[in-house]
Amino acid sequence: MSSSTAGKIRWGIIGPGGIAKALAGGVADGDTGVLVAIGSRNPNKPNLKTDFPGARIHDGYQALIDDPEVDAIYVATPHPGHAEWAIKAAEGGKHVLCEKPMGLTAFEADAMFHAARKAGTFMGEAFMYRLHPQTLKLIDLIKSGVIGDVRMIKSSFGFTGGFGADHRLLANDLAGGGIMDVGCYPASMARLIAGVAAGKPFLDPVKVSGAGVLGDRTGVDEWASALLTFENDIIAEISCSVQLAQENVLRILGTEGRIEVKDFWFAGRDSGGVGKINIIKRDGTTETVEVEEHGHLYKFEADAVAAAIHAGRQEFEAPGMSWDDTLGNLRVLDKWRADIGLTYDIETPVRRTTTLRGDKLKVGPNPIAKRQIPGLSQPTSKVALGFEFFPTFAGPSILLDGFFERGGNLFDTGFIYGGGKTEAFFGDWHTSRGLKRDQFVLIGKGAHSPLVYPDIIAKQLAITLDRTRTDFVDVYFMHRDNPDIPVGEFVDAMDEEVKAGRIRGPIGGSNWTRERLDAANEYARANGKTELGAMSNNFSLAEMIKPFWEGCIAASDDEWKAWLKERQIPNFAWSSQGRGFFTDQAGRDKTSDKELVEAWYSDKNFGRRERAIELGKQLGRPPIHIALAYVLAQPFPVVPLIGPRRLVELDDSLSATDIELTPEQVRWLEQG
Repeated sequence: MSSSTAGKIRWGIIGPGGIAKALAGGVADGDTGVLVAIGSRNPNKPNLKTDFPGARIHDGYQALIDDPEVDAIYVATPHPGHAEWAIKAAEGGKHVLCEKPMGLTAFEADAMFHAARKAGTFMGEAFMYRLHPQTLKLIDLIKSGVIGDVRMIKSSFGFTGGFGADHRLLANDLAGGGIMDVGCYPASMARLIAGVAAGKPFLDPVKVSGAGVLGDRTGVDEWASALLTFENDIIAEISCSVQLAQENVLRILGTEGRIEVKDFWFAGRDSGGVGKINIIKRDGTTETVEVEEHGHLYKFEADAVAAAIHAGRQEFEAPGMSWDDTLGNLRVLDKWRADIGLTYDIETPVRRTTTLRGDKLKVGPNPIAKRQIPGLSQPTSKVALGFEFFPTFAGPSILLDGFFERGGNLFDTGFIYGGGKTEAFFGDWHTSRGLKRDQFVLIGKGAHSPLVYPDIIAKQLAITLDRTRTDFVDVYFMHRDNPDIPVGEFVDAMDEEVKAGRIRGPIGGSNWTRERLDAANEYARANGKTELGAMSNNFSLAEMIKPFWEGCIAASDDEWKAWLKERQIPNFAWSSQGRGFFTDQAGRDKTSDKELVEAWYSDKNFGRRERAIELGKQLGRPPIHIALAYVLAQPFPVVPLIGPRRLVELDDSLSATDIELTPEQVRWLEQG
């Protein structure tokens, strides 16, 4: 390293377009970094050497990531390339500054941050205005109370450039339109101001209502607006456009006046200058606060990245976009897009056939261990993945990919989950990935309240198979029991589906009593029918006092454990980690979540949690890992059903599957 670059962050840029030149100018204007390399898919493009003087030109993006003399990479590709290349850069040990929007959805951004978390590298979203001195001054003015209490925010970023339908801003395949490209600015600003007013770095809205117009030819939002409501009673009106010129004046309205700033997003422009913040008091008097700054507009974010890297931080400090700040902003955009019906073609299962990092799906190195469950033809992962909380395919596909790559092959679905979306998402996922039927084991459920009748089973199973795009399920549960119906009628209905080949593994009851399960199998044996070879009741180190849902049954007490040990019926257990009870460190605080209190709070359970904490310290693991290990260490087969929403939660649960507790440790956790 030369003396002129000693101690400086050595930058590389992926995607050498206009915004890349802007960042390069900011790096050159600062004292903390130097641009050393460019990654281009067209390395012979004539203007590269003049636009990025002194930088090595790599043939392709991966070549830049592989360059050992690059410390940090700025991802400046069109939006759809952000996730892939940010993840690959982090996996390559590089720090990453990614142009906004971080990803197409909050789910993508979360996966990107997870890659950085595992790599131990910095990753941040590039909103240059957030780190400019003009923003710092605005924050100070709001804190000073110069306009009283903030009540309303009005912010826009809109323009019309007269560009053709093939321009990236109007291209569906490039995730064009206003919301993703410029709507993210007023959304982030509103959340920043609402947060400052509440004494926080940012604040997420409790309600988002979006409107917009999709172009007939483009299929992207050409102009759009949204209304954000915050818990501190602040309302924000935000708008954006790529085919409509707007005023682009930031207005912050308070009880004692208002603040107005024109073209806030550009602050002092690339060459610096004087920014003007106008304060209009209630009596009509106006004061102008000038912010003189001659540094390059993009200098400040480049310097902030360098400061974070040198300090060993993995994310920006406020008012830069922290990871949680970015995720909150993207959730606003996700809801905004959902409200106007905007899904890009590249997000659909037909087009999204690879993992987020652009690879064909396959099991990765060091897969989690499998075991043989009675009644199933092939070994399965120790836990089953449930995924019923996602609105669109983009979210669960990331989680499903992550589970499969870790060696997971057991998937939990249900007829009622997500109004049928969960089953459809699974069907879209395994077909879009080109998986063969023997590569996954599928759990189905039907006959949920109020339709708990034998004749509903065949009808719902047919729909389930259509949604999941398969000919059979491997395990099938009646989701509830109806004691008013003779148990033999349920056995007969399930037996018919087994004989028809639409269920090829264990059948069973979810939330059934021991008495009804025994009665069902007595009937089956007496009449030559298929026995119930599985069940799905709650089982956990913490014994459930009051179930979360009406009609649910826990099977964690001593009587149940004796019954399960004698019969060796596999229990596919829901809420096996206590739904947060083993991560709640608030002691016996009754002000905690009402469901948590009613379900788990007892002296017996707190004693078990304290012992899980103690054993966890001995083993170097958190208590929630001990809780999952306890379930897996029973002298009868238990299959925990896990329901993570994020990759970090998935990895955390899977990491607990390698803990092997002794019978003595199991007894100590139970009894002390």
